[in-house]
Amino acid sequence: MTAYVLAHLSDPHLPPLPSARPHELIGKRALGYLNWQRNRHAIHRRELLDLLVSDLHTQQPDHIAITGDLVNLALPAEFAPARKWLEGVGTPEQVTIIPGNHDAYVRATQHRFAEAFGDYLRGDGANASDAIVYPFVQRRGPVTLIATSTAVPTAPFMATGRLGAAQLAALDRVLASLANEPTFRVLLIHHPLRAEHHGRYKRLTDADALLALLKQHGVDLILHGHDHVHSTMWFDGPRERIPAIGVPSASAVAHGHHPAAAYNLFKIDHDGAQWRCEQHARGWIESKGIRDIRRVALIPSQR
Repeated sequence: MTAYVLAHLSDPHLPPLPSARPHELIGKRALGYLNWQRNRHAIHRRELLDLLVSDLHTQQPDHIAITGDLVNLALPAEFAPARKWLEGVGTPEQVTIIPGNHDAYVRATQHRFAEAFGDYLRGDGANASDAIVYPFVQRRGPVTLIATSTAVPTAPFMATGRLGAAQLAALDRVLASLANEPTFRVLLIHHPLRAEHHGRYKRLTDADALLALLKQHGVDLILHGHDHVHSTMWFDGPRERIPAIGVPSASAVAHGHHPAAAYNLFKIDHDGAQWRCEQHARGWIESKGIRDIRRVALIPSQR
């Protein structure tokens, strides 16, 4: 059996930031705009993002997952360029996306993500006229993608996420229905399930409820963004531990404890009664370009 290859990138924070009108820079957006002008404009580089996506295409993955933060301040003018960029990554049949907190930065434009990217946000069998509902499910070869949204507007200096009671209830039903199916289940979520790098102000506020569902029903792999670092965490499932993999921002230069832009490839196949999944990380290395960073067998576990 030829391995199915799932690519994962996250947090492109598509640069450059377009000009904003004065009335758009009120409250949290004003602080975010200042932060962009002082710091983030030098961190998130379009040329690096384009190099990363070009390299990803040379790897010819079977499918691509992007776990949020396509834009920065959710300005109205950000969504059309982000849509054009996403179409360059792949079609809705080739790419699955979910929103991040920056995609729902303020209440006034939290609806824009669904409007701009709706055809990338529908589960199998959904019609173009159907409302976007999370979680949605897509089956791609041996893989089933379970796409969630933790993107909610928050107060200044906060970047927390929340699934909410309705989405958790729906996720309970979805995971229960998939628990005994012969498919490799991948949960897509923007916020990590444990806040290891930035503490409470960037956490998933209902992580405990999600962890309880995963312990009851299980998935095979969790992919997230948000922290802008390489990370591997393990969580309890009904039988085996579940790997949760984070990835750096797809447009970032190395800064502080944050590494440069990278993406992951997951090579998934089935050996008799057991799944196998190997992670290949590729990223930007100064003066060397995009290179292999690491390879590790996740399933069977090499912990």
